Amino acid sequence: MAAPDFVAVGHVTLDRLGDAIRPGGAALYAAIAAHRLGLSAGILTSHADDFPLDALPPQIEVVTVPAARTTTFEHRDVDGRRVLRVRDAANPLGTADVPDDWRDAPIVLLAPVLNEVDPLLATAFADASLGAAAQGWLRGFGPDGAVTAVMWTPPDFFIARLQALFLSREDVGTDLTGAVEMFQRVPVGALTAGEDGALLFVNGERYEVRPHPAHEIDGTGAGDVFAATFLIDYHHDGNPWDAAARAACAGALTVRGEGVATIPDRAALDTALQAYRAAE
Repeated sequence: MAAPDFVAVGHVTLDRLGDAIRPGGAALYAAIAAHRLGLSAGILTSHADDFPLDALPPQIEVVTVPAARTTTFEHRDVDGRRVLRVRDAANPLGTADVPDDWRDAPIVLLAPVLNEVDPLLATAFADASLGAAAQGWLRGFGPDGAVTAVMWTPPDFFIARLQALFLSREDVGTDLTGAVEMFQRVPVGALTAGEDGALLFVNGERYEVRPHPAHEIDGTGAGDVFAATFLIDYHHDGNPWDAAARAACAGALTVRGEGVATIPDRAALDTALQAYRAAE
């Protein structure tokens, strides 16, 4: 079988928000974004039998490393800030888990949520446009499961394979020093900042990406949709500024509804991009 056009690697999750539980994970959001943009999509992940695979579009191919538990996060809002606790975790993902026919995938996003993706996976996709949504490598957790920020220095072999690196302001806080150092080591990087837009780094040079207006209902997954949309557009056209504009619109549309409900299809994204550019 041919490889999917777009492969996302990382845990699918169960996200507890009060009394509600819904499927999540960066790989899930990214793959659904690719699917709605008209690409064939696949997810390499790990989960237990309790994960509702039927919640995903049936066209998305899922390769699962079986686990006793599904990675589960408890989400709470504390003074306007998202606080996460890890309740369970599935199994790590490594190069041996990649199906042989997926190694030719043209676009790949490594998207860990809790350091479950081995950086060596960057070597498993020889000719891919490879991106990394690095949030999961910047997370640790304490004995009570509280998610905390940790330092992460990507290895040289990993950086050498990347076309694009994605971080969010939530990941790095107010001190951008470490993030900027990482962005200067890759061809293209983006630091998303919610309603403030994003910072785009092209060959180490910094540019501002203005936001697309949005009334935020739920910000979960917006950065993952940004990353997937950017990587797809950049793979096809090679213009990081155009890719960033399209990605900014995709992220803004995503926050207008809960979960994956408002991840845009290509028609909705084209309409938003037209309005975005008209406002320049």
